[in-house]
Amino acid sequence: MAISRRVLLQRIGMAAAGAAAVPSLAEGLTGPAGPLRLDRNENAYGPSSKAVAAMQEAARTAAFRYPEREMEALQDAIGRIHRVSSGRIVLGCGSTEILRMAAGAFLRPDKTLIAARPTFDVIADCARLAGAGVITVPLTHDYAHDLDAMLARTDESTGIIFICNPHNPTATLTSRRDLDAFIRRLPDATVVIVDEAYHQYAADASEYASFIDHPIDDDRVIVTRTFSAVFGLAGLRVGYGVAAPQVARRLVACRLPESVNVVAAKAASAALDDQEHVRLSVMRNVDDRQEFYNQCHARTLRPIDSRANFVMMNTGGPGVEIIDHFRKHNVTIAPSIAGFDKFVRVSLGTAREMAEFWRIWDLMPPRKMSM
Repeated sequence: MAISRRVLLQRIGMAAAGAAAVPSLAEGLTGPAGPLRLDRNENAYGPSSKAVAAMQEAARTAAFRYPEREMEALQDAIGRIHRVSSGRIVLGCGSTEILRMAAGAFLRPDKTLIAARPTFDVIADCARLAGAGVITVPLTHDYAHDLDAMLARTDESTGIIFICNPHNPTATLTSRRDLDAFIRRLPDATVVIVDEAYHQYAADASEYASFIDHPIDDDRVIVTRTFSAVFGLAGLRVGYGVAAPQVARRLVACRLPESVNVVAAKAASAALDDQEHVRLSVMRNVDDRQEFYNQCHARTLRPIDSRANFVMMNTGGPGVEIIDHFRKHNVTIAPSIAGFDKFVRVSLGTAREMAEFWRIWDLMPPRKMSM
């Protein structure tokens, strides 16, 4: 039976109110007063209780020590999870440090980086600091990496090709089958970085497979992961890369010594040991994402199908106006993205936070969708 838009909005509002009554994983954790932050793709429900306990213990008993042992223990823990030797694991101050290491190891003024446009911009910044050229290739019409166009721009000067999968900022996937075929056609000296920051949120997609859990037989591939997303440890800045041993050694040579502190290393190890928290975070994200879609559709907005903990949507008008509207109401969403003038990217918050997001959205005059 068809229902009116008014009834649909009422039902969606009731569902959101019910979801808001569910206790948050982060209940009891408090932060500084400030804007509602829906711009950084964090886990709004926070870290697991095991990780919190590990932070407290580390601060009390190990803060006066340098972190060699804790870093080694974290490397070993990551190696066990992925069934690889610890010599293939490179730790960093967030996965962004792994990207900086890779630029330092494989780029120089006579080399180039190839990446999608748009993408996670840190790698391009690191390439320019290394003096390398940066070539960007627009996404396909369905927001995947245009691998054929990237291959056409590749030559012997290509030092690194960067693939963010699931992609940031669109939260879309490029199929693993296409990526495998693409990598095999690249020049022998070209390194491929596959950023899997949002891996856990996409693990159930048929077209997706991790390059760690299902490795390709190619030593040029570096996979990066972070503890900032599903593990809820963005503030501690810890990430890692998985690479062939000889590649890992080149990365480590460009690393700031002991760049992962004791508290971060201990918390990350504990987070790895709490897979129930990961499962629950992923499950809640599925529900929160579906609710976001429901709210979009009730307002005739067009979200891009997301495989992450954020959604990019076509607003039908200038995205900068929406970003400014939310800023004036003390809510931050992602900055505008070149080439996507009518889109905004919104990180998924708790049910209460998203109810506030939509309340503020509805303070705007109605917007007519346009292509």
